[in-house]
Amino acid sequence: MYVVTNRELNEGKNGLALFGDTPNILGPNELRLVKVTRYGSGYSTELLADRLAPSEVEAVKQRHALTRLDPLRPWYASLRVACEVMERAQKEQRHVLVYVHGYNNDMADVIKTAEELEALYKVVVVPFSWPANGGGPASGTAAYLDDKRDARVSMDALNRFVEKTQFYHALLTESYRDRVWEQANRAHPDNPGAAREAFSARLARHCQVTLNLVCHSMGSYVLKYALGPSSAATRELVFDNVCLPAADANNPDHPQWVERIQVRNRLYVVINEDDYALAWSRRKPGQEQLDRLGSYLRNLVARNAHYVDVTGAPWVKNAHGYFTGQPIEKNAALRRFFAAAFEGERGEPDLRYAADINAYRLR
Repeated sequence: MYVVTNRELNEGKNGLALFGDTPNILGPNELRLVKVTRYGSGYSTELLADRLAPSEVEAVKQRHALTRLDPLRPWYASLRVACEVMERAQKEQRHVLVYVHGYNNDMADVIKTAEELEALYKVVVVPFSWPANGGGPASGTAAYLDDKRDARVSMDALNRFVEKTQFYHALLTESYRDRVWEQANRAHPDNPGAAREAFSARLARHCQVTLNLVCHSMGSYVLKYALGPSSAATRELVFDNVCLPAADANNPDHPQWVERIQVRNRLYVVINEDDYALAWSRRKPGQEQLDRLGSYLRNLVARNAHYVDVTGAPWVKNAHGYFTGQPIEKNAALRRFFAAAFEGERGEPDLRYAADINAYRLR
């Protein structure tokens, strides 16, 4: 599994101890790639060298038939990782899911959740890990407010990651489109209509991998601030589905930032009124702590959002991370909904619309 992070990295340490609890010492916008591999009950980590040698670029170009790639230009480890992630997704018939975690998540939490997502759903997970400190030296309100500060300063790092994601996705897609178009023209040199049909059919068969985003809890708060600048990459049409479960952001005025999110298919905001973590979050002091988007069933008016109310659904109870664990193991309808949300599909077949609150509920 590859992790994208703006955390400080402790290069003298092994395993998940490589990941620090504070932003990168070069600044919170600095992104690094780390390969994480499970060995028994533990993990090994490999910090990827930033710059690729020309020979490595040429190997990537040949392996993935990237005809437009110039090996003489500077390329970075992110190119190789993007190719490997897409190759795995195509080979295993999975989808790509970018996972932005929430408050109080150390790297063991992040990797455990990412592994659970891959086991439960047909996805290849790429976690974006910002420096939530998992408690750190502070606790309670101090730790929560510290993570909120780190979430805000991570906005540009998330935008940089999404921008790279969009760039590499386009690079890989365009290369394949060029090859398919040439093949269709060779098969039908005298019939442009048949060539276009052959091109469209083959492209549809190949392009089964969708690109999706889930921002859990305070991960939605990171996204909220990332969407602020008018030139933000997170405002671009990058993802097929975006899912915001248990969003730890204010409900009042949320349409101002939610409506900036563009998707090819669906944007889901998932709400549990009984969410214990958001109830605790709501009690934090300060004027910023208004009703939480992920636990409040009023003012659901963002025009591009599909709101989904899971309050009272079997086995959800007061859970905060109800897309993994017992709620999913025990509630098949809930699992089908999140499978659709994370795999670029539509989750409405298992939902019924409640017009009085402008939200869907499980049937």
